[in-house]
Amino acid sequence: MEIKFADTFGESIKRLIWHQHPVYKFYELFRYKLPQFFENIWFFRKQLWEFRSWDYSFNLQFFGRTLEKTVNTIEFHGYEVDITRLKKVEKMKRVIELINNIRTDSYIEMAEKKLGEIKHIDWNFELVKDNPELYQLVDNHSAEEAEHNRKVYKLADEIENQEWSELFSILKGQDMEEYRKLFDSLTDNNKKGNLWLEWYDGSGMKHWWD
Repeated sequence: MEIKFADTFGESIKRLIWHQHPVYKFYELFRYKLPQFFENIWFFRKQLWEFRSWDYSFNLQFFGRTLEKTVNTIEFHGYEVDITRLKKVEKMKRVIELINNIRTDSYIEMAEKKLGEIKHIDWNFELVKDNPELYQLVDNHSAEEAEHNRKVYKLADEIENQEWSELFSILKGQDMEEYRKLFDSLTDNNKKGNLWLEWYDGSGMKHWWD
């Protein structure tokens, strides 16, 4: 059997060899890498300016910013078919939203939208009877108001825990073992070919590429 290679294959090999040449490496540095470096500095300028090493919030801020660029690339410049590509876009945008919620700690506001605003009443200080040199804080909330506030704080904690779980669930992605079992259970080749398109929900950070 005679094996023939198309001209494009030979050109591709030549290009790969050329890309390993020191002259090309030098060219690549000034033509691509340095411009990309300065572009990245500009894109992350706010995060670089604000970053501090003592709080996880700054790590999340960087990660959320990187996803903004990735989701824009995949949404507007991706080559993948729409049915799966747009699912990825949706999940990435949700991760950005979750990160923003966590960083801004907006869960009290979310709980208030469902249960009503927290009842804010001025606190008073009064002398301690047994020690007139000390003061104690007096809570002037009624029992009903105190119970309402407790429910709001409780719901805020629940929403925050749910969103943390959702964040890591999206990043982890679906159970691939479940997909393999479904795939192996099908006998129709056409159904096997379309299974991924139907089953995949866009989650799983390892799939976020184009």
